[in-house]
Amino acid sequence: MVDRTRGETPLALVGVDVGGTFTDAVVATGGRVHAAKVPTTPNDQGEGVVRAVQAALDAAGLAPGSVERIAHGMTVGTNAMLEGTGARTALVATEGLEDVLELRRQDRASLYRLEASHPAPLVPADRVIAARERVGPRGVVTALEPDEIDRIVQRVRDTAPEAVAVGLLFSYAEPAHERAIAERLRSELPGVHVCASSEVLPEVREYERIATTALDAYLTPVLATYLEALGRRAAAADLPAPAIMQSSGGLMPLDEAARHAARTVLSGPAGGVVGAADVARAEGAEVALAFDMGGTSCDVALITDGHPGRAHGSVVAGHPVHLPMLDIETVSAGGGSIAWADAGGALRVGPRSAGAVPGPAAYGRGGTAPAVTDANVVLGRVGGDLGLGGTITLHEQSARDAVGRLADELGLGIDDCARGIVEVAVQEMVSALHVVSVERGVDPRPGVLIAFGGAGPLHACAVADGLGMTGITCPATAGVLAALGMVVAGERRDHVQSVLLPAHDASGLTAAVQPLRDRAARELPGARIEVSADCRYVGQSHALTVPWDPSAAPPQLEDAFHEAHARAAGQAMPGSPVEVVSVRVAALTEGPPLHLHGGGDPVAEHEGPISLPMPGSTCWVAAGWRASVHADGTIRLRRS
Repeated sequence: MVDRTRGETPLALVGVDVGGTFTDAVVATGGRVHAAKVPTTPNDQGEGVVRAVQAALDAAGLAPGSVERIAHGMTVGTNAMLEGTGARTALVATEGLEDVLELRRQDRASLYRLEASHPAPLVPADRVIAARERVGPRGVVTALEPDEIDRIVQRVRDTAPEAVAVGLLFSYAEPAHERAIAERLRSELPGVHVCASSEVLPEVREYERIATTALDAYLTPVLATYLEALGRRAAAADLPAPAIMQSSGGLMPLDEAARHAARTVLSGPAGGVVGAADVARAEGAEVALAFDMGGTSCDVALITDGHPGRAHGSVVAGHPVHLPMLDIETVSAGGGSIAWADAGGALRVGPRSAGAVPGPAAYGRGGTAPAVTDANVVLGRVGGDLGLGGTITLHEQSARDAVGRLADELGLGIDDCARGIVEVAVQEMVSALHVVSVERGVDPRPGVLIAFGGAGPLHACAVADGLGMTGITCPATAGVLAALGMVVAGERRDHVQSVLLPAHDASGLTAAVQPLRDRAARELPGARIEVSADCRYVGQSHALTVPWDPSAAPPQLEDAFHEAHARAAGQAMPGSPVEVVSVRVAALTEGPPLHLHGGGDPVAEHEGPISLPMPGSTCWVAAGWRASVHADGTIRLRRS
């Protein structure tokens, strides 16, 4: 990128990732990356964001006015879900469907733990308003009368909401009733955020559609407040308004993200996976596993041929989010995850975390509970300055005191307790990687484990051993790879529409997809347009998504589905009728071609066990592993 007002001076691209413990910022300019880490500011994440950007710009010797773009991933929405601090939300649902959020899918929270329960619905029963109307698959059954809208508006007003979700039966096919209610609510309740399910997710499956809409309503006022304040803070610092990373791995403008918060619940982890995919492409890896271990959690994903896996929904903090996203599995195993003994005397790790404040005991900031980082300090795998510009120096005695108290409780020696803490955390992470690889039908053993985050390279050898993998890459930017993923990401817009048409109905499918293509092209002029279809055999409950070229002959879509079904289920049923449940359109722009990953020639070789410092991270080379340190700081590990 070139700033035409400054001759040939390249503009800087900035990425910022807010984690539970640290906020990372990178500045990419002139083919180089400059990074900074600052402690996350939980009470106002925007403060840490601007502070991290300014620190990274200082490291690069640049002024704020030289920034072309800031891309930002954060945890505001996820934190609000976990802490129950979203907006006071009301729900308008079709009469008879008021309990949809409580009924869920009638599945148990845990198959074998009978005491486990789902989290409470985001909208309690006393704030659910029944709408006397009914739309069926073939049109209106019970009309929505004007006086009924008046009654609904008054009932909603009585709940004193900050946000309202409107989710009616079959609104994906006939949204007129939803629109009428939403428009009146917006008119008569100014300042209250209103969203309709036909706007958020015009797709079949009423529970997922309405639950996602309720989540969007619940989070949007919180995220909008944060983003608007961040925009003002950035402007005051002479910085551009940040673009926001979506769960889908693509960026969107700040003002658009502020209108639909549900699209950002995996914003931060998505940046890490995009960064890992960039590394995988540079490595030429056909199969790679992204392993991002930070201070609070661990996020993992499968990458094949340089492209991360995608999903059309997940469960975050116990709530369904049925929107396009990267296929990411998250577990509560980070450097700050606290170890404890359960009632049966077993060693457990997480989900509680020491977080940014006070942090692990070794940080010397008042923490007393033993965390995974403390265990690694006790084992001598990490120590001294964390490579964060001297902002955090580890205190070995504090770590030993914390781990020692747990060791006494468990009747273990302190070193054995520390090893146990690390092993329990590693097994959590191995299980998550098993889900995104083996359970997706992919053998991870010949692949490459891409380890990053502040604690990823520290545990990479143990995780690789648990999966039977023999190759690990710790990129030079491992400590800030999620922030760098924000830099290399392009923009993305996703649209979906349920159609429930036969796969051979080419004219009907083309007519259904064209409005989505037109909308995507308007939103991102010049973007590449990708079209896909959710297909299933007639009578099946769930569908598979396959790429689709609307200009191709009708059998092409059916053939693609048969092939996808054979890969996913081991067999196909050619000749059986195929139904298209939904059509999908994605508009994408490519990120900047920075080519920041390569490694250069090896400059040093090390046999484990040895600890190798990295900027913002530490690589532990276990016994039986050999490390090659490359000219740019990349560390590649192979079994000896």
